[in-house]
Amino acid sequence: MNVIWRNYISCPRIRKVPHRYQSGCHPVAPLGSRILTDRTKVFEHNMWDHMQWSKEEEEEARKKVEENSAVRVHLEEQVKYECEASKYWDTFYKIHKNKFFKDRNWLLREFPEILPVGQKTEEKVKELSWNHVKINAESFFSKMHCPTMPEEKNHYKESSGSSDGQSKAGSDFSKLDSEEYRERPLKTELFPGSNATFRILEVGCGAGNSVFPILNTLQNVPEFFLYCCDFASGAVELVKSHASYRAAQCCAFVHDVCDHSLPYPFPDGTLDVILLVFVLSSIHPDRMQSVINRLSKLLKPGGMLLFRDYGRYDKTQLRFKRGHCLSENFYVRGDGTRAYFFTKGEVHNMFCKAGLDEKQNLVDRRLQVNRKKKVKMHRVWVQGKFQKPLHLTQKSSNLVFSVLSHG
Repeated sequence: MNVIWRNYISCPRIRKVPHRYQSGCHPVAPLGSRILTDRTKVFEHNMWDHMQWSKEEEEEARKKVEENSAVRVHLEEQVKYECEASKYWDTFYKIHKNKFFKDRNWLLREFPEILPVGQKTEEKVKELSWNHVKINAESFFSKMHCPTMPEEKNHYKESSGSSDGQSKAGSDFSKLDSEEYRERPLKTELFPGSNATFRILEVGCGAGNSVFPILNTLQNVPEFFLYCCDFASGAVELVKSHASYRAAQCCAFVHDVCDHSLPYPFPDGTLDVILLVFVLSSIHPDRMQSVINRLSKLLKPGGMLLFRDYGRYDKTQLRFKRGHCLSENFYVRGDGTRAYFFTKGEVHNMFCKAGLDEKQNLVDRRLQVNRKKKVKMHRVWVQGKFQKPLHLTQKSSNLVFSVLSHG
């Protein structure tokens, strides 16, 4: 299978910043690299980038986590939070609708792999006012081979199907046994987006804060298709009722990624990109590995899984009070939703155990400042890019070797 590699974004303002694809590289800041060199000027901006903690700050964070983890939630309540997880998120979206989270207009900067190679999206990106990125389309969409900058893929939940002529295909697929279907030849009429050549899945789409920036950018790209799922039915309804939702390019569906008996509205091995952004942290740690294993099967060889989530000692973790800890580094909020806080090593182990190759794995540390109250807060996120291997299976390799040997 031929795999197209893409070049990094060409942008005059950030051209000298190290490539983001390489494991361990620091992320590009939204407005450029804003580095705090003079501590007396800390309150001059709302956010500082690439902040390194002092030993004292890290020790203080460790003590806060130790204190807020001392009292654990009773086992009976933990079971309730697990069994009724979708209920708590449904309630969340009924209360907040689509007003709680901001649109993720930073996605293109951090994950340029969501754009299919060869598409002229420069003008559309400018229209979206992503003023921290100015794309040189010809450079970005170059088809040159580059081992450190691979194409990415995306995976996550399943659901009920789409509307406007594609709902029938989705409902027909849901009636098929997923194992049987995977063994059958791919038929274009059986699933929504089957005519697309570049397919993205966003896992845990919520109210569409990633969905619509992507759809608006790629609305004139006919070969593109976006799947998005969430196990909160209220969130999926918010996406499907949005004015920018187009069933011709998007299929939003309800799906519990932890329930592996549920079929997806597309076959395995069909996705180019999977977005897993601030989603895995809401899943019980004991179920994370099986979730990633299942998602990896949805990717094409060479496909990319793009990950971003809470890092260890992020301000969110430090703010939890005693009695909210479910297990080590896993907490429940007052509204019943949950959050886990990752280390870089944990992320590496989980995705590599799922058979994916690490292309990027970094800790993004920033200092957020409340200039009015003179308060400093450390933000910590972990970001990674993991690729499904391109190599042949051992069986195929042996067959090729045999043919060549007797050729």
